[in-house]
Amino acid sequence: MRTLGAVLAGGRSSRFGSDKALAILDGRTLLDHAAAALGAHCDAVVVVGRGAIADWPSADMGPLGGIAGALIHAAERGYDQLLTAPVDCVRLPGDLRALLEPAPAFLETQPVIGLWPVAALDALRAMLEDAGDLAVKAFARRIGARAVASDFVPPNVNSAADLARLAEL
Repeated sequence: MRTLGAVLAGGRSSRFGSDKALAILDGRTLLDHAAAALGAHCDAVVVVGRGAIADWPSADMGPLGGIAGALIHAAERGYDQLLTAPVDCVRLPGDLRALLEPAPAFLETQPVIGLWPVAALDALRAMLEDAGDLAVKAFARRIGARAVASDFVPPNVNSAADLARLAEL
């Protein structure tokens, strides 16, 4: 199975106070860290929500808009599944793919870290067009995704203080 990785980087960073994706940790941006962490588990990695791959159907749809934009991109390029992670997830468990296979599945501790079949695109499009519950877990329920328990606690950087704590680790 061909797997595309997608770093979801389209948020407004309102709690962070500046563009979180460009915040520096150990000399590299959070975006660079997230792409490298995800790249270890995929055939290729893209960034969604900035640049060439936009959220679908528009910005400000939350993580599902980013997942939809990435699924569209994956479908157009012949990928079978999509592995997603938020831009502030600077590390991932080494056994991530083993944890999440087979798709659809997501980490219970952070539903945005998920493995989604490209075939779920139509269900996600319908959900976003209805504009009802736009939570990742609602999408997961709709397509029968499994919540996977793991000891991994993903980093969550919502403030400069969170970034400073992460730098100390």
